[in-house]
Amino acid sequence: MQNYFDLFAIKTQFSIDLAKLESSYQAQIGKFHPDKFSTKSAKEKSAALQNSALINEAYATLKSALPRATYLLKLQGINAFDEKNTQMNADFLIQQIEFQEQLEQIESAKNEPELYDFIELISGKIQQNIKQIQLLFSNNSNNGLDEITNLVRELKFYQQLNAHAKQFADEWL
Repeated sequence: MQNYFDLFAIKTQFSIDLAKLESSYQAQIGKFHPDKFSTKSAKEKSAALQNSALINEAYATLKSALPRATYLLKLQGINAFDEKNTQMNADFLIQQIEFQEQLEQIESAKNEPELYDFIELISGKIQQNIKQIQLLFSNNSNNGLDEITNLVRELKFYQQLNAHAKQFADEWL
């Protein structure tokens, strides 16, 4: 399997230079533009298409915190969303239920100011979570992988909750 970080010639770590990733992506994807393969054989066109798909998948994975953290765990042999591993922090699970109930109440009351406060709260949780993941990854300790895995799961929940809340905001406009 091609390491996505190597593909873009960037260091395998959570904190990356997004501008460097973008420019490396543009350079890589440009090599396989369909116009460059219009006169090539079907086999070469197919290979170019496969390379483009890999480059696009790698870029999508590395440009955002959640898929990047998930990928870094995968490189360590950890599937953060393994259905067999459902162990989560009890306090987080309780908080998760409370946030869901809070959003349901906001939705049923169609309380727009509360919705925007809620979105701001969850956005703050997302940023806090990303900072914690970044700190643990930067410590380069395998001891923190379980904690990172839990934080990645939490981040996924926060992002889904945030998207759900923003969907309500869009519907109410």
